[in-house]
Amino acid sequence: MAGNSTEAGRSVTSKITSILLTFTEGSEHSLTEIARLAGLPISTAHRLTSELASWRLLERTTDGQYRAGLPLRMIRGAEAGPPSIAERAPCVLEDLAAATRCRARLGVLTEIDVAYIEKVPGTRPATTFSAAATMPAHPTAMGRALLAFSPARTVELTIMRGLRAYTAHTVTSPDRFRRALGVTRLTRVAVTRWELENDLCWIGMPVFGPGGQVVAAIEIAVKDLNQQMQAVVGTLAIASRSLTRELAGDAGPGRPQPSEPALAVDDLQLTSG
Repeated sequence: MAGNSTEAGRSVTSKITSILLTFTEGSEHSLTEIARLAGLPISTAHRLTSELASWRLLERTTDGQYRAGLPLRMIRGAEAGPPSIAERAPCVLEDLAAATRCRARLGVLTEIDVAYIEKVPGTRPATTFSAAATMPAHPTAMGRALLAFSPARTVELTIMRGLRAYTAHTVTSPDRFRRALGVTRLTRVAVTRWELENDLCWIGMPVFGPGGQVVAAIEIAVKDLNQQMQAVVGTLAIASRSLTRELAGDAGPGRPQPSEPALAVDDLQLTSG
């Protein structure tokens, strides 16, 4: 190969292996350190680590470091604590999108906006959390699922900020909005009907962490609530409960778990504006 003697004669497999071997001790490395330890140019290290991160074999930390992803930690038998949202969310969305053939999102509350990742049906991997990938909470099912189980102060801050109308169907009345959140608390299901986009409805459910606090919410896009509600709610319930258990460290008998959602279709319609 031309361009750099450190790459001459090396296969792609060799380069990827050398990158992964830098994490054998469970350490974290910067891109520069990875390139040095693996004997690769920065450009090659950047390209390969980015691809490995997209497949979750590596994770990027908030300070720009890289570390072994959950699949690698499981392979080497490391005794890790419960997985994080960032680790498990892409896998959950992959399964949801494949099972429902619908767009799926997972969001976390950041002040009064929702940071989210998304998976569309097909072969492209789920997106990753970024500063640019945020949505308002009030017209989205995942936002309402989060707010319904958040402190009252957070709800009031959302209302004080203003319930902006994104379509003619967006709920902008504070009283109607509080009522929708109340229904979501009872049913553990949030529904928005054409509130953010004119042609899509969304069904969302909360995800709880250790201690029973809401940590995330999942939502699925549907075209027709009447025809797709029951099937999607069942699949979504399985996904949200499964992720809740994983985040709690697969709690065993005797450890409290969030109660099952009391699904009532008539009540769910109240959350859709």
